[in-house]
Amino acid sequence: MRQNNSSMLGRLGTSGRLVLFLLVSAFCGALVAGIFIPTAAVGASGANIVLNAMEDLPDEFQNGPLDEGSKIYSADGVLLASFYAQNRIPVTLDKISPAMQDAIIAIEDNRFYEHGGVDAKGVARALASNLTKDSTQGASTLTMQYVNNVLIDQGVAEGKSGDDLTISGTKNITDKLREAKLALAVENEYSKDQILEGYLNIVLFSGRTYGIEAAAQNFFGIPAADLNIAQSAMLAGMVQSPNNFNPFTNPEGTRDRRDTVLAAMLRYEKITQQEYDAAVASDLQLNPQPAADSGCVGANMADYFCSYVEQVILSSEEFGVDETARAKLLARGGLTITTTLDSRLQEQAQTQIEAQVPVGDASGAGSAMVSVEPGTGKILAMAQNTNYTPEEGAGNTQLNFNVDSDMGGTSYGFQPGSTMKPFTTVAWLEAGGSIDDVIDASRTTYPAGYDWTASCLPEDAYFDEWKFKNAQDGYERSMTVGDGLTWSANTATVAQASQLDLCDIRDAATRMGVHRAVDGEALEVNNPSFVLGGQEVSPLTMAAAYATFASGGEYCEPIALTQVSDSRGNAYAVPEEQCERAISEEIAREVSEPLQNLVNSGPGALEPLGVPAAAKTGTTDVSEQTWTVGYTQGISTASWVGNWTSYASLNNLPINGVARSYVDGSTIAGAQWTDYMRAVAGLYSTGELTDPNRVPVRSPLPEQWQAPQEQPREDPAPSPETPSEPEPAPAPTSEPAAPAVPETPEPSEPAAPAPTLSPAPAEPPVEPAPAVSPTTGP
Repeated sequence: MRQNNSSMLGRLGTSGRLVLFLLVSAFCGALVAGIFIPTAAVGASGANIVLNAMEDLPDEFQNGPLDEGSKIYSADGVLLASFYAQNRIPVTLDKISPAMQDAIIAIEDNRFYEHGGVDAKGVARALASNLTKDSTQGASTLTMQYVNNVLIDQGVAEGKSGDDLTISGTKNITDKLREAKLALAVENEYSKDQILEGYLNIVLFSGRTYGIEAAAQNFFGIPAADLNIAQSAMLAGMVQSPNNFNPFTNPEGTRDRRDTVLAAMLRYEKITQQEYDAAVASDLQLNPQPAADSGCVGANMADYFCSYVEQVILSSEEFGVDETARAKLLARGGLTITTTLDSRLQEQAQTQIEAQVPVGDASGAGSAMVSVEPGTGKILAMAQNTNYTPEEGAGNTQLNFNVDSDMGGTSYGFQPGSTMKPFTTVAWLEAGGSIDDVIDASRTTYPAGYDWTASCLPEDAYFDEWKFKNAQDGYERSMTVGDGLTWSANTATVAQASQLDLCDIRDAATRMGVHRAVDGEALEVNNPSFVLGGQEVSPLTMAAAYATFASGGEYCEPIALTQVSDSRGNAYAVPEEQCERAISEEIAREVSEPLQNLVNSGPGALEPLGVPAAAKTGTTDVSEQTWTVGYTQGISTASWVGNWTSYASLNNLPINGVARSYVDGSTIAGAQWTDYMRAVAGLYSTGELTDPNRVPVRSPLPEQWQAPQEQPREDPAPSPETPSEPEPAPAPTSEPAAPAVPETPEPSEPAAPAPTLSPAPAEPPVEPAPAVSPTTGP
């Protein structure tokens, strides 16, 4: 514990004080002389005592960079958030008004331009006052104060406690000697203007507000260059006691202190009598513009993307040896962090999400959307319908719905439902199949012990019985692979999987970046239900995976940073674009065809965008999680709406004031995906996704299939149990068929017998959910 010597004078008698006065008088002269004159040349014994003590003190001033916060920017230059331990904005002296410079000199060190760092006259005057009066008077020059502030700043950065810092009121004689000696060294190395600039940038004004620029903006909403006489006097007066002279908590005391500074400015001829009178008569002129909170809780926009960027930095060895060092760099290193975010897309994503599921909606439903750029992996937008804050309350959470658990996401992620199906089709095509192959999709039960091929599992791997069902009766029959994907027939996807190696399906998904959100590992294949979306992933994973189709087969790791540098000009390495071919261009185009047909057919709230676009919807068993994941050539977006606090269904739950008997991937997730992508698609490439000259083979539909009447988006989706009147069935063409109902959940009970095939209308059903996953056998 630092010992406080302030009570020493009280223990001395009059004679003791006189002796101390003589000793310190000698110190005043010797202190200055001792820097330039050998000790032997100083004859006074008192001075020798001082000089002997000083010989053991450092005489080199280590003036490191100021503690400066970091800023995160979007790719187009929009400030997203600031991180700081001290809110400071360093400026050069020419960016500080002359009135401010005059005010601080007048009140703190009117002989600043006359002394050499230690003012012997000031020390003697202060000592005489302190020895003869009960009150104390300081004698630190601006240079000494600057030194002390730098030492404190360095100590804080090193993690020292308050007991180890030379804060005013805790200094002992050794501290004062060191401060004085270093002040003299500073004066030898720096000009007066450099010292004044350094002082005005480092000094504390209030709370976490350090430096004159941050103070001017905080209290008056103006830059330091524009401070007038009265404003300058108020700020200059605050540095003596920032907590006491705070205009918000002590306006009267702050005004009195301001007027004291104005009187000093008048006395030392820094202002005229007329300027003094006008300034004294003015009010405090406050126009508070407080700085945003440090970190992502104070983000101007994209708070969850900010959180992701923070996690990227905290997990990278480029920014420090451990997480503590990286957090320190972020808060104190003055980093300028340029990201991949497009503020135009971010604003639209946030708008469309909140239009569907407002922040704090009584339903408690979560909603998220994330976009990446195909061919680069750049994250363009990341939004969700909650407030990023640790405070409890409706709509508040620091969990990032869009990302994996280790990057700030939920514990497990979310089951993707039928958005997982295209990866089975990829494996089918890689095995030599065609999108036009006709498969027998009639089977809804695979018995226990079925001979699933899984080369990556032990030879004795055993699979339990698996029963599942399609969304609507009539699709347990033959159909093309392409139509099976467009219509999202579970039986079609599983029929493909039964003829493939499950490990090949897993590997195709892995090459396209698909992994489990809980641990980053590849999907498990010990239960074939993974082909229908039975394992949890994150929206960012799905957006990046689908971007592989949009880019013509290249998968790119998602990246968030493009450039990081600090205030000293040092550059930090950031992840470069990491793209590699995952599937062939031909396969990417083939898979895009049925997905483009889905968008063009407009199920639920999913609608054509007016440019080539492809998508897949997904829904879990009872609509706990719903998805639309899709892309244009330039933007790939995953849209998710679901329950993030439990496994409760969204069905019949009032969401944004509307209760729907059935919610699927094309309902709310599809609505926000459509509105968002329609608004931003034109900002990036919108080229062709498929071969426009190819004529696909189309499958007939069952004659008993009925198309419900189209419902407006805001109304509840029609129940599959109560379809509306059927429409006439046009002859099949090469144009995409239009799914008429949103996807339905997938009960585990056996499906109804397949009906007789006959010509059918051109509108297929949409989206089933994954089957209930059976347990894995021994």
